[in-house]
Amino acid sequence: MQSSKGKITSGWWTPGDTDPALGDDAVRTAILKVKHPVFLLNLNGLLAVGRGGTITIGDKMPSDPAGFPLYAYAPPLLPEDLGDPQFKKLHNLRYAYIAGAMANGITSVEMVEETGRAGMVGFFGAAGLPLDEIEAAIDKLQQNLKDIPFGFNLIHSPNDPELESAVVQLYLRRGVKLVSTSAYLDLTLPLVYYRIKGIHRDESGNIVCPNKVIAKVSRIEVARKYFSPPPEKLLLQLVDKKRITREEADLAKSIPMAEDLTAEADSGGHTDNRPAISLLPTMLALRDELSEKYKYKRSPCVGLGGGISTPDSAAAAFAMGAAYILTGSINQSCVEAGTSETVRQMLAEASQADVSMAPAADMFEMGVKVQVLKRGTMFPLRAAKLYDLYYKYDCFEDIPEKEKVILERDFFRCSFHDEWEQTKNYFARHDPIQIDRAEKDPKHKMALVFRSYLGQSSNWANTGDPSRKIDYQIWCGPAIGAFNQWIKGSFLEKLENRKTVTVAMNLLCGASVATRVNWLRSQGVELPPNIGNFSPMPLTKILELLD
Repeated sequence: MQSSKGKITSGWWTPGDTDPALGDDAVRTAILKVKHPVFLLNLNGLLAVGRGGTITIGDKMPSDPAGFPLYAYAPPLLPEDLGDPQFKKLHNLRYAYIAGAMANGITSVEMVEETGRAGMVGFFGAAGLPLDEIEAAIDKLQQNLKDIPFGFNLIHSPNDPELESAVVQLYLRRGVKLVSTSAYLDLTLPLVYYRIKGIHRDESGNIVCPNKVIAKVSRIEVARKYFSPPPEKLLLQLVDKKRITREEADLAKSIPMAEDLTAEADSGGHTDNRPAISLLPTMLALRDELSEKYKYKRSPCVGLGGGISTPDSAAAAFAMGAAYILTGSINQSCVEAGTSETVRQMLAEASQADVSMAPAADMFEMGVKVQVLKRGTMFPLRAAKLYDLYYKYDCFEDIPEKEKVILERDFFRCSFHDEWEQTKNYFARHDPIQIDRAEKDPKHKMALVFRSYLGQSSNWANTGDPSRKIDYQIWCGPAIGAFNQWIKGSFLEKLENRKTVTVAMNLLCGASVATRVNWLRSQGVELPPNIGNFSPMPLTKILELLD
């Protein structure tokens, strides 16, 4: 038990029908019950918890002689109270929590449904999937969730702009009103078209933009574009193509490109490994600057993703001003994730140091990298090898014979010619222009074959191909290691217990506890050791705690 002698009294507590309680367990229990206020008292020089009763703030002693000095007070803080109320109201959410879009359907229909029904929002991982699979997911989610919020991913496709345009056309045709954009280096015509199409004024004269974009961004120069209105030159192109009307283009000058924006820190997949503690404040300041410049009626909300996997990291995000938090890596180890049991097991065994950067399949020639798991797979080393060879040589034939043997034996498991034939068949269905270009440019041909290996490696992981385990590409950041360390020894250590909503509610409830601990500490109270530790608990227990 900690002594609190010398602490300045901030008020007085007058008991009701229940006497104050002494002991570390009493303090810990009071803080854990986030639905109720916490009253910390001076009981003969010892820290005690007031149960019920009333408090008077100020140094004036109450007339009732039965009162006790009040050291600190923390109001109730439910998980649904965290984050920006404006964000939750706009998107019709109970919790300021996003299950981020993981490509190739890893953020599955089931995961999106579960998070939506729990009062959160999930984004289906549409990146890397063919149009028919994306539309099938739209069918299921619209049928099963109806008015419950959900969204879809829209990824930048610099090597396949026609696909990006086709996805946008699909979303508009099927009435997908919320997208999470990722990996954009600049704004594109399809993205602006999605955002602006259908913009109008309501009966009160307010501008209504039916299509909402939540951008995921790690670079300040890209965030500036999202916080600004759509570029005039792209609006004029859309008007000239008769995609939007002149009136829609004029209204677009009064809104930001992004309804909201996620500051993407050290995440899995496409990332610049930005530190969250410096990235989020910078994004918030930029938002404020441009909102003032353009006089928006509603400023975009700014959330935080990347590295959020424990109660303390979630609490830190909200404390820094995040309107919401976004999780990704930890969801991939959950039972609803659209990946294999083998991958989930590999993720469950990972530590924070078990991740690495590797060349990205979709932006290979540009040298863009993604963050992946390195424990249990040789993918990061092999992907780096492919980029090194691409950078050094102008065609496959120029590669030293020893290196070619390794590529054909260990990487492709067939000859370069046979691998090219398989690659050519793929592009014949998806982007025939690439074949013509490759036949004229042997370096591009080599790039397509190398990209084929990179692209297939994520599919091998998702399907759990045992013959290709050494080549699995598993997108994740160091967050997975922090999560595994936090849940070690708890029921969440078992894969079958890792459910997306259970994980989310543990993070949110734990963040409420951590926040209240910090509130009490900031009032000068010396708390018992480990008082803020929040151990994972089953969802039923959390709901009982919040009831």
